[in-house]
Amino acid sequence: MTATFRAACIQPNTGTDWQANLSACTDWITRAAADGARYVQTPEVSNFIFRRRQDTLANTHAEADDPSLAAYRDLAARLGIWLNIGSLALQGDGDERLVNRSFLIGPDGAITNRYDKIHMFDVELPSGQKFTASRAYRPGESVNVVDVAIADATAGEGTAVRLGMTICYDMRFPHLYRDLAKAGANVLTMPSAFTAETGKAHWHVLLRARAIENGCFVIAAAQTGTHDGGRETYGHSLIVDPWGEVLADGGTDTGYVTAEIDMAKVATARQSVPSLNNDRAYSLTG
Repeated sequence: MTATFRAACIQPNTGTDWQANLSACTDWITRAAADGARYVQTPEVSNFIFRRRQDTLANTHAEADDPSLAAYRDLAARLGIWLNIGSLALQGDGDERLVNRSFLIGPDGAITNRYDKIHMFDVELPSGQKFTASRAYRPGESVNVVDVAIADATAGEGTAVRLGMTICYDMRFPHLYRDLAKAGANVLTMPSAFTAETGKAHWHVLLRARAIENGCFVIAAAQTGTHDGGRETYGHSLIVDPWGEVLADGGTDTGYVTAEIDMAKVATARQSVPSLNNDRAYSLTG
């Protein structure tokens, strides 16, 4: 197997029209694949962003009926790439709340893994902006590590990757990533719709920290710009290596960025700072 592959982050300004959002992302995904990307990630809530909860509820579909998901599956198969749809807002089961679900789609168009966002962003910011994600979305309850072989565009070989899938606000809970890394993850995904206000202060720091402390690559496609109702997202889609070096930064414009992922860097970082092996049990007193 080869040890490298090219990854891409799609950075849209998602609006309320799912067809327009799909068209824009499809164009950028196709261009990224033409540039050699074998793994492509879109950001959180790639299907649409509404400010009002009732509008989100009125426009969602069940997973089996979601037109965006069906189109992305066809696209992955047509391009022969691994496609991580950072998340879609979908109808859930059991109550009126939705699920915020990430999908990993293989080069054959099959869904190989799903992840429902665990941590809900419930906060009132100093600016007065208020977010209560738990009113609209039911939290996920599990996470896993998925094995994939990401093929090189020319050689037809594959790079062995163990992927840990998460979404946005999860990144503020470092124990989640420690558990994933200890379960064998070497690439962590954090597709996001990060607020502009908190993004300026914390985005780069959090993503680089999660990469460094776990000796993993971090791939984080992000929403950018002003959305329905004036919501602002930070952009700056990032690809970070296990030593904390930023390999690609999407800035604030829409489009995509790519970077070469050299999996040998995981072993190098973990040998240099073997913190995953140096963890010790302890008791908390007082």
